[in-house]
Amino acid sequence: MNSAAQRLPHILLVDPDPGIRAILQSQFASQGWGIDYADDGEQGLAQIQASLYDAVVLETRLAGMNGIDLFEQICQTLPKTPVILLVSESTSLDVVRALRGRAYGYLSKPVSELALADSLRRALAVEDWQSDIEVISALPEWISLDLRCKLEIVERLLPFIRGLEQDLSEQDREDGITAFREVLMNAIEHGGSCNPGKKVRVAYVRTARAILYHVADPGPGFSFDRLPHAAISNPPDSPLGHHQVRSQLGIRPGGFGLLLTRSLVDEVIYNEAGNQVLVIKYLGT
Repeated sequence: MNSAAQRLPHILLVDPDPGIRAILQSQFASQGWGIDYADDGEQGLAQIQASLYDAVVLETRLAGMNGIDLFEQICQTLPKTPVILLVSESTSLDVVRALRGRAYGYLSKPVSELALADSLRRALAVEDWQSDIEVISALPEWISLDLRCKLEIVERLLPFIRGLEQDLSEQDREDGITAFREVLMNAIEHGGSCNPGKKVRVAYVRTARAILYHVADPGPGFSFDRLPHAAISNPPDSPLGHHQVRSQLGIRPGGFGLLLTRSLVDEVIYNEAGNQVLVIKYLGT
């Protein structure tokens, strides 16, 4: 835990939603955590100016002061305090502002008790979380980020990407995001060796007819002829043969990522070295 290493955390919830308050009560108040509540942006701002908090949970749509506006004020006054945004409605501009302000989390409502509790615990436990996701470019149609090679960052990032795609059909959105998740996990695990000192660069590009996900890892790349740990290399008579190889190498269960990615999107293109991949999902296909 960062600033709260020797004491119980002190949390501010800015959200009049009784369901969210009930989650924090059941998960944390019973453990002795301090939890303050604010119904709107003005009240939340007053409490932030009067007290120190270890984390803030903030609804983006509030009466009076907009939640995103309040978030940006928090970033200026308490830059090291993680903020988890709860999103009833999302626009691409909201996502851009959240990324630029380095929001820790971006969770769509209705949010599950487990997802909110897990995000809040991670936010308080992770050291130097501000540098895990570095914004290189942030426009609604072109997002470019540098990510530390930590697998947990993947699940933290994906809700932001979903927020950019609220206008898509659920099928288009989830197919593209699932494919993006697979190539990003591979880049962090194999290209970056899960070494937080290394970084993966990702780009999300939106055109009128397609979404492109680009991932470049710091590794030497690979050849499709030498992937014994991946299902794509299995002979027809041994569809699970790669499991034994992964076990011998100490790699997490899986290995179906390349096959899955190709089944969900329209094009998957690798560069010559094999350390950059472009995933393309045509809209409406």
